[in-house]
Amino acid sequence: MTPMTKLTLRQITQAAVRPFKPFVGFLGKLWKHPKGRIGLIVLAVLVICAVFAPLIAPYDPYDVTERAAKGLAPSWEHLLGTTITTGQDIFSMLIYGTRVSLMIGIITGISIAFIGAIMGILAGYVGGMVDTVIMRVVDIMLVIPTLPLIIVLTNIFGKTYFMIIVIFAVFGWTGLARVIRSLVLVLKNANYVKAAELAGAGRWHIMIKHILPGVSHLLIMSTALSCAGIMVAEAGLSFLGLGDPTAISWGKMLAEAQTGGALLFGHWWWILAPGIGIFLAVFSFMRIGLVLEETFNPRMKQSNNMYKIFKHLNNTYLDEVFASMTAEEQPGGTAAPIIEGCDVR
Repeated sequence: MTPMTKLTLRQITQAAVRPFKPFVGFLGKLWKHPKGRIGLIVLAVLVICAVFAPLIAPYDPYDVTERAAKGLAPSWEHLLGTTITTGQDIFSMLIYGTRVSLMIGIITGISIAFIGAIMGILAGYVGGMVDTVIMRVVDIMLVIPTLPLIIVLTNIFGKTYFMIIVIFAVFGWTGLARVIRSLVLVLKNANYVKAAELAGAGRWHIMIKHILPGVSHLLIMSTALSCAGIMVAEAGLSFLGLGDPTAISWGKMLAEAQTGGALLFGHWWWILAPGIGIFLAVFSFMRIGLVLEETFNPRMKQSNNMYKIFKHLNNTYLDEVFASMTAEEQPGGTAAPIIEGCDVR
């Protein structure tokens, strides 16, 4: 192999790895933080369960032919027992339900970030009539009740998760757009943006190359937090019977447990399993979102440091108070003043 061939292979390898460097660096920041590490581990387990559900689930969760297996308690054969009504394996349903919850949460969270970024950047940078129209649309959409609208639209277009994703994405970007608009109003006056404008750069070039990177941290953080909220909302809709009746989700499992008399017959594991699944999914995304907020928001990091300093000073002060009280109780003990010029007695 000649040196020219080695150089060419190295260049090809670097070109293939270069697009993944920002993502790897992003994961590295999360992994260094203890809270982010916990969130990543939990999320990785959930993703593995969703991707390899056919290999992990011991039974077909849609199989209702085993009538003799109705209402079985947890055992080695059925780790979480079976349902009372149809005899389905609850553990297999739990694994397959991970797919629906993660799919809806992640797709909707990314869609909300995408729409919110476009609308917020346009409103903040272009301004004028564009800003007025977008903000008036935001004001109107914020007062529309989402739940009654979902009930009406699902009855018209069918109870599908695609329709739920569309509704959440269409009506969920408004709050993010207002926050991004406020940030863009500050970024548009930055020196590098003014320099690009003087150099003759177009609006779209400035918005994509200069404004978008300035709000990217907010988009990533908002996506993580939106995924958590959407997963809870999806579980609530499925519990109310507004989800896809042909798919298995954690909310649907809770609804079937309620209608099937899980509490009446003491089958608490039927309710506990999907509840823990929802908790872990929301916990992982919330942990990641909060760590990102601490990483990208210097004010929040500074406030956390001030809280730690205040807590340390407070603990030191309490230790000195306790030491002075102990010295007073001992015979011949003398208590030194805790704070100069301040008599706490």
